[in-house]
Amino acid sequence: MSKIRITKKFTFEAGHALYGYDGKCKNLHGHSYKLSVTVIGEPITDTSHVKLGMVMDFGDLKRIVKKDIEDVFDHATIFNKNTPHLELAQELEKRGHHVILVDYQPSTENMIIDFADKIKAKLPENIKLYSLKLQETETSYAEWYASDNGE
Repeated sequence: MSKIRITKKFTFEAGHALYGYDGKCKNLHGHSYKLSVTVIGEPITDTSHVKLGMVMDFGDLKRIVKKDIEDVFDHATIFNKNTPHLELAQELEKRGHHVILVDYQPSTENMIIDFADKIKAKLPENIKLYSLKLQETETSYAEWYASDNGE
């Protein structure tokens, strides 16, 4: 049977600041992120299966990414909790803002690694994460490929 890749796209708005960075991104700022999620598998061949011919129902993939990434990160401010930004995060939270504290510098590169781990943990056994593309602007993005990561 042929292996087929399917891709679903998601969007969310989020703010972040890169502590210690030597450019403008050290300042609190936001992006309209675009996330493309590609999984790979074989289309279902069981003629009695309700999802005959599908690798994975796009709706099932949407539920995974929406619950663990899109709904969590949308309109949040992301800070590395191991920096002095923790004080700013606590102040924002006191004022009712949605803040996410992560164990890493919240660059697009590190966010995509985090997202890959979250998605892989929820995929059905027969479906593998093939790639992710996280776009922070129209001209800047990071990509994650399973093949580059020994998977």
